[in-house]
Amino acid sequence: MGAEEFLEKLKLLIHMHSEGYLGGEVMPEDVFIGVVAEEDLMNVLTLGMSLNYQRNSYALWQSVAQAYTDDSSRWVFRPSDVYESNIDDLRSALLHHRVALQPNRHPGIWKSVSRGIADSSPRGDVLGLIESVQCDIAALKEIMQFKRKSEFPYLSGPKIFNYWLYVLESYTGVEWESRELITIAPDTHILQATVKLGLCSPEVLNGSSEDRQTVAEEWEKALSGSGLAPIDVHTPLWLWSRAGFPALLGVKV
Repeated sequence: MGAEEFLEKLKLLIHMHSEGYLGGEVMPEDVFIGVVAEEDLMNVLTLGMSLNYQRNSYALWQSVAQAYTDDSSRWVFRPSDVYESNIDDLRSALLHHRVALQPNRHPGIWKSVSRGIADSSPRGDVLGLIESVQCDIAALKEIMQFKRKSEFPYLSGPKIFNYWLYVLESYTGVEWESRELITIAPDTHILQATVKLGLCSPEVLNGSSEDRQTVAEEWEKALSGSGLAPIDVHTPLWLWSRAGFPALLGVKV
């Protein structure tokens, strides 16, 4: 398949998503709309995303929303408070609403990420961290994926990090500098959709870190000069896979 034909199919897929043909009108993060205060949303999305590894996103975000609406556990979404908290209190709050499923590892990750945010931000929160780098993705990557990588387990990984950037843009209105640096977040659905479109061979379905890196790089190449950033196609691809790959408005794939 030539580059022009590939882009035409991709544009059909994006159109189907925009018209609602792929379902998924409710995305996992939509659970926070009208529930989480605007000034808290960055913290909630970021800390919740730090545990979004091998989890059902819909179930995780529902648990996060329940923890937020519970006055006794809302404090867990304030990085500075978590940083200074007793780990047993944190564990109890996170386990109560099933935000954490692993009693030691998950609260440890939550506290580590909170420390990384608090230490990197003049305000002690996610907004302060983003403002400190002037919304520059390259500078944010330097902090979270290199200088302080150990403090951001899971969140510093390429899949979750890039999806986190996309979610913040979509739900909090962050206007990133160099948004083309947001690569596609190659989870299982993205791998399957990429193979279905013929961009990569089925070997990438093994899902190793190398396979995921290959997929991300191939999407960067495929979209170069197209006016689309790789992350722009994430949700259409994800929903297309979840829907079982319906035909692209009559085009057999």
